[in-house]
Amino acid sequence: MQFRKRLKTGEFARLVQIDPPKGTDVITMVNNAIKVKGVVDAFLVSEMKSAVMRMTSLGASLVLQQKGLDTIVQLSCRDRNRLALQGDLLAASALGIAAAMVVEGDPPATGDHVDAKAVYDLTDEALVKAIASLSKGRDLAGVELAGSVDLPMGVELSTGLRGGEREKELDRMKRMIDLGVCFFVTQPLFEFSMTEPFLKIAVKNGVTIIPTVLLVKSLGMARYMARNLAHIIMPEHVIDTLQKTPDKVKASISLAVDMIHEVREMGFGGVNVSCLGWEDKLPEVLGVMKGLKG
Repeated sequence: MQFRKRLKTGEFARLVQIDPPKGTDVITMVNNAIKVKGVVDAFLVSEMKSAVMRMTSLGASLVLQQKGLDTIVQLSCRDRNRLALQGDLLAASALGIAAAMVVEGDPPATGDHVDAKAVYDLTDEALVKAIASLSKGRDLAGVELAGSVDLPMGVELSTGLRGGEREKELDRMKRMIDLGVCFFVTQPLFEFSMTEPFLKIAVKNGVTIIPTVLLVKSLGMARYMARNLAHIIMPEHVIDTLQKTPDKVKASISLAVDMIHEVREMGFGGVNVSCLGWEDKLPEVLGVMKGLKG
């Protein structure tokens, strides 16, 4: 598995975040993924992002695995109790999934099923502990398994927090490393000045930080993120570029390509490209990756 190899060797890892379909038709998802096969090391398959009901991450990951594409399965604390989460981890490992990424999950009130009941039986930290236990051959009840889980662990990381919240996130990162987490995927980054202390911790401990490069699909989207998402720093030059350029699609792709180069030059361990429905633009965005050596 190419992603696992890059984690071990410290080579630059190339990920694409992909959303499962809202339905059973997987043709578009598969076709978009196959177009960049050989460039991408693994597809990070989201688990009902923004609390919108879709095919599960594990199901979509299996579909892609059957096409010869490595995947990273997401596990959301929001949707399942500890029994189901452990069962999914056993299945993911048995199916040859490349890695597992733990997320807390957005509250159901933000999605399309506002009356859904959130579970949150385990916190993200508790779920990481569960994976560590399963990798040693025992479940959370202490029962010995017939075969242990083999899944490198990843979690989300928010490097744009400020003040005391930022210090809490740095402490959380250290705790996760102590529990066995080996890679961190950031929330979308557009400006990198606040990532230095996180990167220092990663280098010191031999773990990988993978920034997320997000395609900004419109000027309105850029302005909304700048005004409403305090944990995301939106540079003025991004807004200016989208405002002045008639071809917003071309400008968005160009900005993403520039950020991929910047991520590589700053010494991060990889990049995660998120398209938000523009997966058909992936070949154009990821063309730059062919020239990025590990």
